[in-house]
Formats: sequence, structure tokens, C-alpha cells
Amino acid sequence: MPQGKPAAVPQDGLTTRQRRNRPLLMLHTGEMKGKSTAAFGLALRAWNQGWPIGVFQFVKSAKWKVGEENAFKALGRLHAETGEGAPVEWHKMGEGWSWSRKQGTEEDHAAAALEGWHEIARRLAAQQHGLYVLDEFTYPMHWGWVDVDEVVATLRDRPGHQHVVITGRHAPQALIDAADLVVTMTKIKHPMDAGQKGQRGIEW
Repeated sequence: MPQGKPAAVPQDGLTTRQRRNRPLLMLHTGEMKGKSTAAFGLALRAWNQGWPIGVFQFVKSAKWKVGEENAFKALGRLHAETGEGAPVEWHKMGEGWSWSRKQGTEEDHAAAALEGWHEIARRLAAQQHGLYVLDEFTYPMHWGWVDVDEVVATLRDRPGHQHVVITGRHAPQALIDAADLVVTMTKIKHPMDAGQKGQRGIEW
């Protein structure tokens, strides 16, 4: 794809503009770090384009403060004060997002994850965001908490111009098949291989 140009143009009846601007379903999976980081980098571009952003974290607890969260909340405040960029919503376990239960059984967490997915489906139907970051959403699907076929159908049939990026390991094949863009993060080397623990500014 030299200079962002496709190697072949399909005979699909669409104009170049229509094909270029169609909403995408993107998937970042694989064993290596960087899946969420890449999704948040994409969200920075979306914010600059003025697309309302919704971030939904399914696994990280409310106590786990990632640097991107503080940065995007600051960007959300900047938008509210100046109109620059776009509004940002950030929802995660334990901070006003209903799928979190501090203590509970696996059944509790499964029911809460399903409730969270249903809220996202409602937002998709209402065309509430321009970009959805469903961080670590592959895990509820992998664990059987959320029905993969329902997710794929809802994402495939979403109305309007809404981009979705999903991160996490163990992506189900049906989601891989449905996605427009799939990236697999493969580890070659990692500092932890040499016994080095994660550090601020790199891992969070």
C-alpha cells in the first residue's frame, strides 16, 4: 500500500470517496503489548477530527490508572472549554460503569459484562460516538460472557459513520473474519524477558 493507496480497486459500485470514508471495524490482538496503546493513538487522531470518542475498558480495574486516561480526560475538558477536538467519555470497571462489581462471583462479572455490552449496543444504535474503543473486549467473548455472534451482527449492522476498535488477546475467529483491519502483536523481545519489571511511562 504505497503512500496509502490500495494495490487494487474493487469493482463494488462505490465511488472513491464512499470507499475511503466507510466506517471501519478494527481489531488489535496477539500476545504482545501495544494493542491498547495503538488504539489510543488512533483515538487521538479521531479527537483531532472532531469525532466524539467513547472508551470502554472491560478488564482493567478502577484502581489501575493508565496515562492515556488522564490525557484523554484533559482533552475532553479542553473540548468543553474551547470547542476544540471532540467530547470524550471514558468508562471502566469500578468508576460509574455498571459492569463492575468489586467483589463477586464469576456469574456476577459475566452478567455485568453483558450489561456493559448492551449499553454499547444502545449507543451504537443511537450513533452516540464517532469512535468506540472497546479495550480488552475480546476477553468477555473468549470467556463466553458475551455472545460472539450477537456482537458481530451488531457491529456489522451498526448505522451511520461509527468506527470501532477492539483490543485484547484470544480474538474469536468470527470477529477476525468480520473486521476490516486486523493487527496481531507478536513478541520478538521484551524487557521482562530479562527480568525487568514494567515502568511508568512505558507500561502505564
